[in-house]
Amino acid sequence: MNFELFIANRIFSKSKGGFSRPIVRLGIISVALGLAVMIVSVAIVTGFQKQIRRKVVGFGADIQIGNFEVNSSYEATPIDKNQPFYPSLDTVEGIRHIQVFAQKAGIIKTADQIEGVILKGIGSDFDWSYFKSKMRKGKTFKVSDTVRTDDVIISRSLATRLNLKVDDPLRMYFVVKSEMQPRGRKFNISGIYETGLEEFDKLYVLCDIAHIQKLNKWDKDQVGGFEVFIDDFDDLDKMGKLVYETIGYKINSKTIKQLYPEIFEWLQLQDMNVIIILALMVLVAGITMVSTLLILILERTNMIGVLKALGTKNMSIRKIFIYNAVYIIGKGLLWGNIIGVGLCIAQAQFGIFKLNQESYYVSQIPINLNLMPLLYINGGTLLLCTLMLLIPTYIITKISPVKAIRFS
Repeated sequence: MNFELFIANRIFSKSKGGFSRPIVRLGIISVALGLAVMIVSVAIVTGFQKQIRRKVVGFGADIQIGNFEVNSSYEATPIDKNQPFYPSLDTVEGIRHIQVFAQKAGIIKTADQIEGVILKGIGSDFDWSYFKSKMRKGKTFKVSDTVRTDDVIISRSLATRLNLKVDDPLRMYFVVKSEMQPRGRKFNISGIYETGLEEFDKLYVLCDIAHIQKLNKWDKDQVGGFEVFIDDFDDLDKMGKLVYETIGYKINSKTIKQLYPEIFEWLQLQDMNVIIILALMVLVAGITMVSTLLILILERTNMIGVLKALGTKNMSIRKIFIYNAVYIIGKGLLWGNIIGVGLCIAQAQFGIFKLNQESYYVSQIPINLNLMPLLYINGGTLLLCTLMLLIPTYIITKISPVKAIRFS
């Protein structure tokens, strides 16, 4: 067995009965709690970012293709549906789906309420997977290329404010160019959805794209644009560039980050919170371990003097105490992983801790637990704490074997 490792094991076993025992326990607890806080913080922040991104993409797709627009109006200039890239763009590696859409601003009027909304028209190629998971009442509707449907789905917030329910009629009014009076349309509410993203929920009503084509006096082959979904959000910038180069110079494409920069800049700010938490937890754990190691060195001053008198080099003695401290850190990491990962799994499975959805956009604390961040947190904590332990072991080089043995 390695000499330094053998002595370190003996010290650790003996410390269980010495005055350093509570200090060693404090060191283990400090590392464990620090690691648990780091694991939970990263899981919560990344989970929150993932949930918000998914909700925004559910409404607006990863990439939108449309005409070059001077302003940010909801009513875009129409483009021809028959494009070289449609619908074959989804055969490109990394692109999951492409679908048509169109939007028109309108007003919902009930007996005693008026609400401005955005009517979003969808085609038969619309991917319902996101909205089906968000339906609270009723059901989605089917869009056909041959027969127009009057069914729509609205959000729960709109339904609550306007006192509407499934199967109720919905009257909307639109401003149409070249017409003095607003044009009215009567729809039927087939379902009510809720995403929790209030900025979108209070605006969007989904309908058959044929209604918007007729209101805008477009041809059947004219649409407002195309929505593109990709496989991996981390590849958004790369795929956004690929789509832009593929569609040609006559039309434009924008990623969801470019369409809603304020949301994604806000999400990026959450990363700074995580960095601060990680730095503080590592610092606290490191300082506690430095204090623990100093006490272990002071407790073993006599042993250090004897080892030096027997010819042991300073580096070997320093290794002994570093091994001892690393063992304490390792035990703390083990318990920290058990506590942190256990809390994350419990929250993910049972949703123990709830949130106000109106304020936080989610109804419970979201969790995103992945292996790689866990490995990085554990490895980084072990490395940084070990490096910090090199400082107190320098005291060993200043201990005189004669004085250490004489006054023991």
